[in-house]
Amino acid sequence: MTAAALPQSNRDVRARPRTISNFLFVVVGLVFAMVVVGGITRLTESGLSITEWNLVSGAIPPLTQAQWSHEFDLYRQTPQYVEVAGPAGMTLAGFKFIFFWEWVHRFLGRLLGLIFFVGIAWFTVRREIPKGYGWRLASLFVLGGLQGAVGWFMVMSGLEGRTEVSPYRLSAHLLFALFLFSALIWTALDLRNKDARPSRLTGSGALALGTLAIQLLLGAWVAGFRAGYVSNTWPEMNGRFVPAGIDWSRGAGFALTHDPFLLHFTHRWWAWVVVGVLILFARKVRTIARPASIAIHSAFGTQIILGILTVLSGIAIWLAVLHQATGALLLASTVWGAHELGSRRT
Repeated sequence: MTAAALPQSNRDVRARPRTISNFLFVVVGLVFAMVVVGGITRLTESGLSITEWNLVSGAIPPLTQAQWSHEFDLYRQTPQYVEVAGPAGMTLAGFKFIFFWEWVHRFLGRLLGLIFFVGIAWFTVRREIPKGYGWRLASLFVLGGLQGAVGWFMVMSGLEGRTEVSPYRLSAHLLFALFLFSALIWTALDLRNKDARPSRLTGSGALALGTLAIQLLLGAWVAGFRAGYVSNTWPEMNGRFVPAGIDWSRGAGFALTHDPFLLHFTHRWWAWVVVGVLILFARKVRTIARPASIAIHSAFGTQIILGILTVLSGIAIWLAVLHQATGALLLASTVWGAHELGSRRT
């Protein structure tokens, strides 16, 4: 029986999962925008410019000179201003610049939460959510709320006794966002399966995603410890394959999680492990979903080039932002490939 021959009610039931899937991809786009703006916020040292978290009133930026002066006064009490920005001669105009990026980042978070809540509430009231997906969508909403809490937890680490946020809280904030990003994509793709059948994560998919997750964690630590700035040469680091200056005095484990030279070195060479795993993974995906395989190859090829150019540029902001954005796209394409493999096992 064709779709046209089905009763109207049955055709609507079939259409609902794809409609919700399309909605989730809109949310995915907003999360991606948050990741990109978050990268800009970090690279411009904007994250500590807003020292308070006001969920409702904070959605409106300062509109008068008095309000701007108040926000600037609050920032001038932070260690970052006292020890770094103030001695560097930051003006109110400079403060407005960093405030803008942090405000946009938080605004996107508010917008995302509102759109997700209203959208899912609409589908719930209309009873259009397929069986078994109610708890998943509710969990995704809770994860989004927790991501906001993790973000504020990160900011708090830079308001008392530090001139920047904790690298570990920064990595938690980024990886939490990327996990939510991946879960939204996976759920949206599940809703596109026949009868909205959930896909299963295969061993090869888990290996590819796990290998990539390690690289994303290393990248977050490189950002948090500003390890990208310790060398602007490639493939060697300051004339050596293994860079000089690694502090091994507190053990290899401590060095791997704290030393900027070792973090930079590990991040740039673990990338080739990721490439090797993804080449094999993409070849497997190609047998069942060629577009996903092409997306994976394109993403990791672009990401490697951007990574090298970012290092050679001395961490030019626009290249570093593109590098982070492409990292998110690489994750999305890998999730897509893993989902395709898992769908064939259901």
